[in-house]
Parts: sequence; C-alpha cells; structure tokens
Amino acid sequence: MGIILVAFLFLIKSVISLAEIVVIVDVLLSWLIMANVLNDRNQVMWALIDGIRKISDFMLDPIRKRMPAQLTASFDISPVFLLLLLKFFDLIIDGVLRKLSL
Repeated sequence: MGIILVAFLFLIKSVISLAEIVVIVDVLLSWLIMANVLNDRNQVMWALIDGIRKISDFMLDPIRKRMPAQLTASFDISPVFLLLLLKFFDLIIDGVLRKLSL
C-alpha cells in the first residue's frame, strides 16, 4: 500500500509541476503578445497560444470568479494566486512523502 501511495503522490506532484509550467508559459506568452514580440496571427503560434490558454483558463476561471472586481479591474493577479495554491499543495505532498519515508 505504501508504494502505491508514494507513486500516486509523485503523480500528483508531476501534475502540479505541469500546471505551474502551463500557467507561467501562458503569462509569458500574453506579455510577449502585448509587447508585439510574438505574432498571434501566425497559424501555428495561434494554435499553441489557444491550447495553452484553454488549459490555463480551465484552472484560472474558478479563481477569477471568486476574486473581487476591484482586484481584477486593471491587472489579472489570478495566476499569482493559482501558483501560490499549487505550491501550497506541493509542500503538503512533500511533507507527506517525508513522513512516509521514515
């Protein structure tokens, strides 16, 4: 049972790491598009941006719905909250894995 739990926790850690990467890439891509460094009219680039945006919006929309309008009026800080939440769960899993290794 312990090995299965450890494997499951490592799988969750991998999903958390992948989610963190997707959110960071989405933020960076949006900055690069706003700065006109990337051309979102390019079909390949648009497909990449659209795919990453759909995945990140799936994670960010629940946070955006619960945030006050004053916070989201000028600058979207929901990625910061999501990254903090993901890091929180990552640290909890690390603690559980340390307890299991004793």
